[in-house]
Amino acid sequence: MKVLIIEDEKDLAEIIKEGLEKQTFAVDLCFDGEEGLFMAETYAYDAVVLDIMLPVMDGLTLLKKLRAKKITVPVLMLTARGTMADKVKGLDTGADDYLVKPFEFPELISRLKAIIRRNRRESSSFISVDDLTIDMNARSVKRNNREIRLSSKEYNILLHLALNRGRVISRSRLAEHIYDIDFDLDSNIIDVYINYLRNKIDKGNSRKLIHTVRGAGYMIKGDR
Repeated sequence: MKVLIIEDEKDLAEIIKEGLEKQTFAVDLCFDGEEGLFMAETYAYDAVVLDIMLPVMDGLTLLKKLRAKKITVPVLMLTARGTMADKVKGLDTGADDYLVKPFEFPELISRLKAIIRRNRRESSSFISVDDLTIDMNARSVKRNNREIRLSSKEYNILLHLALNRGRVISRSRLAEHIYDIDFDLDSNIIDVYINYLRNKIDKGNSRKLIHTVRGAGYMIKGDR
């Protein structure tokens, strides 16, 4: 999953980025509201972590502009302003959740996953495609009840395909969701990881789940 952090306290932003990357999120950083608005409008993110007190453009103004443009990316407001009035104002402006500094990192992770899940209308942490099962909480993968060990990048690619089962996902979109903005989209690394996944997921199974759509990208689909 890919997250945009808009936070002007650079040390804190880097700490959050490092922590999220350990949880296999791909993370982009912005340090002012104007740049953050541009990034949120231009690139596809699974969630935005947004501070209120930002230079150039404050977080509430940024959020208003996003929602006015019908951009529905889940937004977690992260701020030192923790009064009830502040929370109500943030939520009424269009935030999906509100976390007050200082905070415990596990709570940040839990809240981020929750707003992403709600946005995708997922009621369960399990995703199934045919006899393949992904447990998003445990970050485990099984096929025909056999556990499959995946690297973090392999898991993230598989998860993104499974969340979009039956739909073609381009190489560039896969790359954007598992790497930060500086990634070279002309690289063939996605094809390499797809081959790794095929060897682990499909090899030895009569039903193939991972499919190539020539000139378009990849998709995952099953009979059930």
